[in-house]
Amino acid sequence: MSGLLEKLPARLSVNMYETDDGNSHIELHQEYLSQHQDVADMLVRVCPAHVYRYGSNGVLEAEFAACLECGTCAMLAPAEALTWHYPEGGMGIVYREG
Repeated sequence: MSGLLEKLPARLSVNMYETDDGNSHIELHQEYLSQHQDVADMLVRVCPAHVYRYGSNGVLEAEFAACLECGTCAMLAPAEALTWHYPEGGMGIVYREG
């Protein structure tokens, strides 16, 4: 299994991303997340693209441009934690492999 994980960054790098820099499809609800650290930690752990991470100020951030649009975060997190939707027409990831 570790061999597959080692190849993952190279395989993901062939995908193309059309990002809409002015319109994120992920909105974090910081007030809720600051009161529910376990949910914030879960988002960091479950995202296969490592979209979620803590900034230098300790606040959870989302790098939406790296999103694989798998919806894992939207399925696992309470609705109060984030708003997630597919990017607007033609934007987002274009898979080249797999």
